[in-house]
Amino acid sequence: MWKIIKSTIGEIEAQLIEKMLTAYGIPVVIQKTDVFVHPIFGSSAQCEILVPEEYFEEASNLIYKEGAKVKYTPLYEDHVNLGAKMIEFAGYYMPLQYEGIVSEVNLVRKEVGMFDVSHMGEFTCEGPDAVAFANYVVTNDFGSINYGDIIYTAMCNENGGFVDDLLVYKIGPEKVMFVVNAANISKDFAHMSKLAQKFNVTLKDISDETGLIAVQGPKTQEKLQPHTNLKLDEIGYYSFAEGEIFGVKGIISRTGYTGEDGFELYLPANQTAFVWRKLLEIGIKPAGLGARDVLRLEAGLLLYGNDMDDTVTPLEASIPWAVKFEKGDFYGKEALLKQKEEGLKRRLRGLTLETKLVPRHEMEVYKDGRKIGHITSGTFSPTVGKPIAFALIDADIKLGEVVQVLIRDKQVDAVVVKTPFYRGSVKSRK
Repeated sequence: MWKIIKSTIGEIEAQLIEKMLTAYGIPVVIQKTDVFVHPIFGSSAQCEILVPEEYFEEASNLIYKEGAKVKYTPLYEDHVNLGAKMIEFAGYYMPLQYEGIVSEVNLVRKEVGMFDVSHMGEFTCEGPDAVAFANYVVTNDFGSINYGDIIYTAMCNENGGFVDDLLVYKIGPEKVMFVVNAANISKDFAHMSKLAQKFNVTLKDISDETGLIAVQGPKTQEKLQPHTNLKLDEIGYYSFAEGEIFGVKGIISRTGYTGEDGFELYLPANQTAFVWRKLLEIGIKPAGLGARDVLRLEAGLLLYGNDMDDTVTPLEASIPWAVKFEKGDFYGKEALLKQKEEGLKRRLRGLTLETKLVPRHEMEVYKDGRKIGHITSGTFSPTVGKPIAFALIDADIKLGEVVQVLIRDKQVDAVVVKTPFYRGSVKSRK
């Protein structure tokens, strides 16, 4: 007798699991079942994976113990076929690079490139209290934005430290979507679920059902416009619309993580590969995580786990504009208000170096022989033409001051500068 061991949205994940199980000598049958109704995008095909009853326990151990260690995005096979260098990142197999990090950075800065960001997490929140709940769990003022708009914000713990930084989409009076970092999906959902108990809302994790492609660069709009039913120039920065791209229904938002103009395409997981291949056909080349990290640092954008974590507050991370004390109560407000009143002891600053030596995460930073903090993110910027970094340092260090970064047992001068390090084609906020 055959038993269902797992259900998946679309065939790609089912086929990957089939390959893993058959490698261990376990027979597998994949069968398509009824149509699955996606919370945002509508209908999708659902697959069931079956194994013989006598193999059920062994297969379960492989899928839910070994297989749970690293997940696959809907585009995994496409990355491999394109010759990408794959790495494990945030619990997923992801492309580090294709042709090379520098060439991919230049591609996005000058033309247009695309990224697989399907590893990001998406939660829907529905119910009469959806907007009020979202406004309570984040620090920015979600209640003040219009339907069809998005905010970037922090979500804090009781001590004011980051649970995560995220985007929140205001879909309707009773519908909201949270977009969270891949490594924090389980933690964030548990945190939100606990806070949701006092609100009339239903939270759902739709991360595995949702694919996400970021198309970025100054030529993005002209490349995408012929292939969507939306007027892209009517979608403002940090706004979105529901429509079609290559005939596939999804959400198209004018957001990104590169400092360039661009759009992020939220799609049903089982149709993401189709859209990716269509984008390739119209001449949009892919870029990997390596380029994405350089681009976001050049643009002065934070990376959770590097530049901030649950011990760092949004005020220390130099995004006080994302904390709206006047909006009313929100989780972590008391701790943040106390920190503001007492004054910051440390804050995130930008550094530039006139050297070939590159500052890296956790390297120590000094001023007049005294340790004042550490590097949180650092790289060589091909756009700026020099090493750049974020550093969490003493708050009394001013812009323009020279500090020293300890690189290979050598103290190298760095200048404290205002960020972003580079401003590209990204649109202005409305």
